[in-house]
Amino acid sequence: MSLAGLKKQLNKANQSIREKIGGAEATKLDDDFLEMEKKIDTMDELSIELITKTKEYLQPNPASRARLAAQNQFSKIRGQARTTQYPQPEGTLGDVMIKYGRELSEGSVSSEYGEALGEMGETLKQMAEVKYNLDATVKQNYLDPLQQLHEKDIKEVLHHRKKLQGRRLDYDCKKRQKEKGSKISDDDLRNAMEKFEESKELAENGMYNLLESDVEQISQLQTLANSMLEYHQQSTELMEQLCSKLQSRVDDASSRPRSHHRPKKVTEDLLDHYNGTDSTDAPPAYASISAKERTTWYVETDETESGDLLVDTAAADSPTTQHQQPCCKALYDFEPENEGELGFQEGDLITLTNRIDENWFEGTVKGQSGFFPVNYVEVVVPLL
Repeated sequence: MSLAGLKKQLNKANQSIREKIGGAEATKLDDDFLEMEKKIDTMDELSIELITKTKEYLQPNPASRARLAAQNQFSKIRGQARTTQYPQPEGTLGDVMIKYGRELSEGSVSSEYGEALGEMGETLKQMAEVKYNLDATVKQNYLDPLQQLHEKDIKEVLHHRKKLQGRRLDYDCKKRQKEKGSKISDDDLRNAMEKFEESKELAENGMYNLLESDVEQISQLQTLANSMLEYHQQSTELMEQLCSKLQSRVDDASSRPRSHHRPKKVTEDLLDHYNGTDSTDAPPAYASISAKERTTWYVETDETESGDLLVDTAAADSPTTQHQQPCCKALYDFEPENEGELGFQEGDLITLTNRIDENWFEGTVKGQSGFFPVNYVEVVVPLL
């Protein structure tokens, strides 16, 4: 900065202090201008709040949002362009229903409840896809324009206002100095005033144009409402179809005659064997099996009415290797939900390779690598 520019900045700072403390008179702007300034300040705060709250509406779980941000940051560190999607709660619940519904439906004992779970799980996963479509539409047609309004349009107006404030201070400083008899020429004072007027005109026109963009702003709001309406309509249609299918299953199950089941006694096969009756699933005679098999045969007798499981005591504990490299011990089971996460079981010893941030480690266990939450493990040997 040149000496003249430095002197100019000092004069403006001096003028500002005199106005705040010394009661120096400042050039007042008209009421319409001041009213527009308040409206622009409100729009600036509004755009920030709308962006934040809309994202929270689309992705309501703060823990999942934090995990998603960590995963995307982890992908950037590895140089991967792919971003992980937010786990929609409908999809997560649907996966659980499909998994256990399939397990209930497998085997010789069929389960209508398991099949119904599978149907509802599939519907919930379809709803999750509809929610992903809502996310994409709202981001493209509402959040992106709102972000541009905040980062470009409003920012430009605020820049003109800041420049106006500086030129106003420069003009008032020169006017005050001239009134006190300082060597300020009429040309300098006139140039300062012209620049002040120019900045006021730029700032006022920018604010006016921004405040008059109602059509554009309302159209974007309408797009948001239409996207939300379409999401709820599609979700309603899916749930109506599901409820109809479930009602049909209820009607079928109610009209079906109830079957009766007689539990088979544990000793029934043994009695058949002792009486000379062949049984394909009878346990081997105790005397004919090996010593190792004898320790694990489950037998119910008069003396052991509830049945005892004899455990082989010959099993030797495998030696453990003392880990000198950074590692941690799993306190709980962790099931990976997204790409890049490392799954493990309680008690597993995990080799630590990196710490992503305060909430995530990166490590290796059983030949698999990935990242996992810090609060699921206890550090045994810390990272250097």
